[in-house]
Amino acid sequence: MLPREETPDFVNAFLDYSATILNKSPNSIKEYNYDLAMFLKFIKIHFHLTDETELTKIKINDMTIQTIQKITLNDIHAFLSYLITTFHSKPATRARKVSTIRVFFNYLSRKANLIEVNPAQDLETPKMEKRLPRYLNLEDSRKLLAVSGHEDDRNHERNYAIITLFLNCGMRLSELVGINISDIDFSECKLNVIGKGNKERTIYLNKACVKAISEYLSVRPKEGIKPDRLNSPKALFLSERRERISRRTVQAIVDKELRAAGLDTSKYSTHKLRHTAATLMYQYGNVDIRALQELLGHESISTTEIYTHVDNSQVRAAVESNPLADE
Repeated sequence: MLPREETPDFVNAFLDYSATILNKSPNSIKEYNYDLAMFLKFIKIHFHLTDETELTKIKINDMTIQTIQKITLNDIHAFLSYLITTFHSKPATRARKVSTIRVFFNYLSRKANLIEVNPAQDLETPKMEKRLPRYLNLEDSRKLLAVSGHEDDRNHERNYAIITLFLNCGMRLSELVGINISDIDFSECKLNVIGKGNKERTIYLNKACVKAISEYLSVRPKEGIKPDRLNSPKALFLSERRERISRRTVQAIVDKELRAAGLDTSKYSTHKLRHTAATLMYQYGNVDIRALQELLGHESISTTEIYTHVDNSQVRAAVESNPLADE
């Protein structure tokens, strides 16, 4: 993320607006900063405002609003083409940058009144390939839980609780890392998490989750905990250094447990465990799609609908159940 002194004033103003008015999360602000820096560096190359071609060496703090006013939809399309030819960017990556550019130009034209024409008004999102989510089946999920609870690991209570929450609740990595002890209501068997867009939602805990968290809390360090900006003394999951566990550490834990269960870490990850929870709940729990949407914290139900896929055994069973099957 570029520091404020390395970005133009109108970009800093946009980032401030996004954080304070749109209530975007710190991660979203970082993404906006990164995407806009790349876009504006490309514009300097595209408009022949620099002889430098390596993005990391291009400065944008001298970019003027007059230059921004010259940008057209064709220039934005040229940027997206540049992402493909130079970085082989996938549709999902380009879609994120399109989203950033749209919000940015909407701010400049409608909020800050710095440009008269919004060049991104008719900007379309790259067509995305629809793929079924990859997930663990029930047998592999049980195998993963079994190895995570192995007592040979001195952190097995913590690691088991982490895997249990992922597989039972379908929470995001950032949501799990951000849990504070005060977020948990044991009497109601629920906890609150902060999801995308700083939106708070309630996740209900089943018996397995309550038990796993309780057993971890019984051995969780209570002294010498290092504070951080998220008030680490209240963090549920702690690292070896007795501070709030990091995303990278959780990813390493999940990779380790997946390998111990004999599962391919090139195919599965923390996010795939979220897919697993959603799929198992839909397949075995007769969960309503709206309830699943609420549980996962999806803004659009179309996102949740990817979990309504069925596996081959269900397709075969459907064919076999046809009343004409034995004719």
